[in-house]
Amino acid sequence: MKKITTAAWLLATTTFMLATALHAETPADKPAKTVHGEYKDWLTLSVSHRLDKHLVRSVLGNDIAIKAARAGKTKPWPDGTIFAKVGWKERTHPNWPQAVVPGEFAGAEAMVKDSKKFAETGGWGFGHWEGDKLVMNDKEKSATCFACHTPMKDNDYVYTVPVLQ
Repeated sequence: MKKITTAAWLLATTTFMLATALHAETPADKPAKTVHGEYKDWLTLSVSHRLDKHLVRSVLGNDIAIKAARAGKTKPWPDGTIFAKVGWKERTHPNWPQAVVPGEFAGAEAMVKDSKKFAETGGWGFGHWEGDKLVMNDKEKSATCFACHTPMKDNDYVYTVPVLQ
């Protein structure tokens, strides 16, 4: 009987230690995603080819942006909309010289719609991703970004033409 009790105690202790070790490695203990989400999981709203900067870009949207685009409710875009403008340097396809394709990764910029917080810049905040972290631009840099977007005032300051509808 003593052997069974000792074996049961060892089994229970081992099970507890294993469960504790497994729990320590669960996703709940990993750092949370950024407040703005991870753009790599977002859907494509549009694409662009910046001739002036020689960039091929994919414009991605968070769930709010995708829902608004599908409903045709983009003038204005709703608060909470976030765009990720992911860019690559352009290059010619090695086996198809007529095609411009993505080359080296150039970076990911962001536009965040919050009409109260970013009232000075048409309701839009501007930033960029550093790895998985969205870093919002300071007031001076945001003013520079906004100046480029002012010709699009009648389109809620957005150049992107959504292809979802």
